[in-house]
Amino acid sequence: MTETIVIILSSIGSLSILFAGIGVLRMPDFYLRLSVTVKAATMGVGIFLLCAALLSQDISVVTKAIAVVFFIVLTAPIAAHMIAKAGYFTNTPLWEGTVTDDLRNDYQKEKPVDTIKEEDVEVLEEEDR
Repeated sequence: MTETIVIILSSIGSLSILFAGIGVLRMPDFYLRLSVTVKAATMGVGIFLLCAALLSQDISVVTKAIAVVFFIVLTAPIAAHMIAKAGYFTNTPLWEGTVTDDLRNDYQKEKPVDTIKEEDVEVLEEEDR
């Protein structure tokens, strides 16, 4: 019975990793590729580790497998977020089909030249003194 469950879970895990690989090839831009890869690969690796825990008779292997699954599920989304944020700050291009860029106004470091007013220049000059 346990072997049947492991076979089913292993199949689901390998399909998940296969979908991650296909997603890398099919998605149009960096951000979508990153999203698909992290979600599907995290699920696939987590399922494989749970299969190892199910097959193992040693409690230390089970404990280690569960701990690794916990840390992967905890850290993979955070790492993907930081990688995507670094990609955004280095001006990695968005897909041309992207409808909105919600971060454009949040992370704009300087005002565009055409929106600078004379009052802003005076305030900046006073701050420099």
